[in-house]
Amino acid sequence: MSRVGSGFRLPAFPLPVRVGLAGWQFATRIGLPPPSLEEENLIAVARKRTGLHHFGSDDFRRPMRRLLYALEEEADLHLLGRAVMRTTIIRALECRLRLENWTDLQSEIAKTPVVAPVFITGMQRTGTTKLHRLLSCAPELRVLSAAEGLCPVPTGRPVRHDPAAERKRQALARTAERGMKYLSPALFAIHPIEAASPEEDVFLFDVTFVSPAVDATLAVASYSKWIREIDPIPTYRYVRRLIQLLLWQTPGRYLGKTPHHQENLEALFAVFPDAKVIHTHRDPMRVVPSFSSMMAHAGALLSRKVDPNEVGRRVVDQMANSVERAIAARAEIPADSILDVDYEDLVERPLVEMERIHDFLGLEWSADAQSRTQTWLAANPQHKYGTHRYELADFGLDEGEIDARFKRYREYFRLPGIRQASGSGREGISRGCSVS
Repeated sequence: MSRVGSGFRLPAFPLPVRVGLAGWQFATRIGLPPPSLEEENLIAVARKRTGLHHFGSDDFRRPMRRLLYALEEEADLHLLGRAVMRTTIIRALECRLRLENWTDLQSEIAKTPVVAPVFITGMQRTGTTKLHRLLSCAPELRVLSAAEGLCPVPTGRPVRHDPAAERKRQALARTAERGMKYLSPALFAIHPIEAASPEEDVFLFDVTFVSPAVDATLAVASYSKWIREIDPIPTYRYVRRLIQLLLWQTPGRYLGKTPHHQENLEALFAVFPDAKVIHTHRDPMRVVPSFSSMMAHAGALLSRKVDPNEVGRRVVDQMANSVERAIAARAEIPADSILDVDYEDLVERPLVEMERIHDFLGLEWSADAQSRTQTWLAANPQHKYGTHRYELADFGLDEGEIDARFKRYREYFRLPGIRQASGSGREGISRGCSVS
C-alpha cells in the first residue's frame, strides 16, 4: 500500500504483477524497447492486423498526435500503462479501418436512422451508471454492450450477424473484466466494468482520439486543454457513424451514457436533434471526492505517479467547467428534451423515478418493465463489490472551495434540496422539468 493522501491509501498491484513489471523494467534497461507509441508504428500495426489500408479522411491524425504527445511528455506512464495505451490506440485504429471498409461494402449503414436516441449524462458519480443499467431493462432501448464498447466494429465479415466475431468480442470483454478485478479490485468496487453489462459512450469517443477517459484519468494538461478548445461537432458526427453501425446490426432506440455529454450538450443536440437527455445531479461535496478517488485508482493503472492534490484539482476544474458549459447550453435547448434526476431519489425510490423517466421517454411502464427493473435492483445492491470510502481532505480540498466553485450549479439546479421540488414547468429541478 502506498499512501497518497490523508486517510487515503492506494493499493499496490498484486505481487506477481509487481515482480513482472520489475523484470520488464530491467529488460528495458539492457536493451528491450518499451511499448512503442510512435504514430507510424501504431498505424502500420493496425493495417497489418486488419489487412486494410483506407482510413477515409486523415482528420483523426491531429487528435491522435495530440494524444500521443501528452502520453509521452505528460502522463508519466509506467510500462503497463504504455502497453495498455498502445493496445487501446491500435484497437481504435483498427475500428476506423473496419468502419470505412464496412460502410464501403454495406451502403445502407450510412443510411441507418438514429431515431430519438436517449442519452444519460451528469457529473461523474451522480448515478449515471446505475440509471443506465436500470434503463437497459427497458426492452425498447438498445444499449452499447461492454463487448461492443471494446470493439465497436467487429473483426469478422461485414455482415449483420457473425457468430464467430461476436464470440471473439465477448471473450475480449470477459478478459477485460477479469483483468480489472485482478489488477485493481478497489477500482472495480468503485466502478465495475462487467462483461455482461451495458457500457458507456466513452468507448466510442476513444475511437475518435478525443478521449474523455484519458482526459479524466491522467494528468495530461495540454490534451485536456485542447479537447475543450476544439469544435466537438465533428467528433459527435463520427460517434453517430459508429452508432449507425451498431443499430444496423441490432436495431432499436439507442440508449447511451457518459458524463462527457454534459459539457457538450450543444454538439449532442446538433448531431442528434431529436435526442432525449436525462441529466443526473448530486451534491458536489460527495461527487468531487468520490470521483477523485476513482481517478486516483484508475490513474495508478497507467501512471507511475499519482498526486492526490493534482487529482483533486483536476477533478474540480473539469467538473466545474462541465457544469458551467451545461448551464450555458441548456438556456438554448427545448425544456422538454431534458429531464433532471436527483441521485438521492434514484437510490431511495428507484421504481418511482423509473416510472417518471419512462413517461418522459414515452416508454410503457408495463408489468414486464417493472419486473425487469426489480430483478436488476435485487441482483445489484449498493456496495455490491465493496464500500467506497473517500474524503475531501484526501485530495487537498475543502468545503468552502467546493461551495464557491459550484455555487452557480447549486443555485441553477436547486441543490441541495432538489428532492423537495415538485410540479412542472419552471417549478421543477430546473427550467421546464418536473420532479416528483
